Amino acid sequence: MKSYELMTVFKPNLDAEEVDKALDALSKTASSLKGKIESSDKTGRKKLAYEIQGFRDGFFVTSIVSLPEENVAEFRRQLRLNDNILRTMFLEASTVKA
Repeated sequence: MKSYELMTVFKPNLDAEEVDKALDALSKTASSLKGKIESSDKTGRKKLAYEIQGFRDGFFVTSIVSLPEENVAEFRRQLRLNDNILRTMFLEASTVKA
């Protein structure tokens, strides 16, 4: 299983409880694809560089996700289908070995 870094921008009209529910839904999606969300860091609400779907700001969350490589495409598809998400950035996490 590989580790990935997922930055998610949620719609700003969601309150903290709704963002937690959305993160739980992402966790369930990852579990159904034989993966898991290792950690999540809620950065909070920030102004966007440009307008996205009529919003000028968004709620940023950065997560570390472990997924089998063959399930990454399906996980990304599920992210695109989520109406509460404005943007995502999904990258392979770099592992630093000393």
